[in-house]
Amino acid sequence: MSEQNARLGILLMIATTLVFSVQDGISRHLASEYNIGMIVMIRYWFFAAFVITIATRSSGGLRAAIRTKQPWLQTFRGLLLVSEVCIMILAFVYLGLVESHAVFTCYPLLIAALSGPVLGEKVGWRRWMAIGVGFIGVLIILRPGYAVFSPYAAIPLLAATMFALYGLLTRYAARLDTAATSFFWTGVTGSVAMTLGGIWFWEPMTGPDWGWMAVLCLTGVSGHWLLIKAYDVAEASTVQPFAFLQLVFAGAIGLFIFHETLELHVILGAALIVSAGIFTLWREQQAKRRETRHKIARVRP
Repeated sequence: MSEQNARLGILLMIATTLVFSVQDGISRHLASEYNIGMIVMIRYWFFAAFVITIATRSSGGLRAAIRTKQPWLQTFRGLLLVSEVCIMILAFVYLGLVESHAVFTCYPLLIAALSGPVLGEKVGWRRWMAIGVGFIGVLIILRPGYAVFSPYAAIPLLAATMFALYGLLTRYAARLDTAATSFFWTGVTGSVAMTLGGIWFWEPMTGPDWGWMAVLCLTGVSGHWLLIKAYDVAEASTVQPFAFLQLVFAGAIGLFIFHETLELHVILGAALIVSAGIFTLWREQQAKRRETRHKIARVRP
């Protein structure tokens, strides 16, 4: 991978986190006025249209994207992600963007912790130490036992756990299905599920909020497109650490647009989580490089 590609991939990932942060801010605004199911349903209609368009233009067309050897797994992945989206928006409403994203940032640590039981991968003691440090950060943010612990504080942690499991199942699905197939099933399954549930909660929206709804759909499509391009031009290990910038961008929107407060315990906890997450990603990158070197050594005459 060239230095130019790496730089472009990093810029695309930064743009991705900015777009997704704007999406979260709009979701927070709309969810405070309308039913979450309806908002996510409309958002997924556009997402499904996007993945179908991508599928028709990919190799093999729509038929190849639909074809899967594990339909139940793909369906479960789609349901898991759309449920996580609903739960995370609920967290925005009750906790705000700052605290929700500070907790949600622990999802790479959850991926590392769950990669053993889900994928059978080996997690070394250094990564377990990082996972432990990260969860100390989560406890610092949530502060269980301090005054009256709000059960709402656990909502973004549940969302992070669901997103981590979704990521692991995506890796598992990749053993038999292409990325295009997984992407197609994610969008279409979520759209069908939200239509069946969300249509019952339809309510009229004001003209300005329909405008925000349109921007929400556009940010969803453009964010996923930027993410695809980022992984297309650069290695995941190069760009993934910059995904943590979503905490910064979303936090800024929460502070300056929604007038949320940034408390010291949230700063300290988030710093621990991000540091542990970056270390975990770095250890994973090192492990992959060692595995690659061993494979090369085995095939040499």
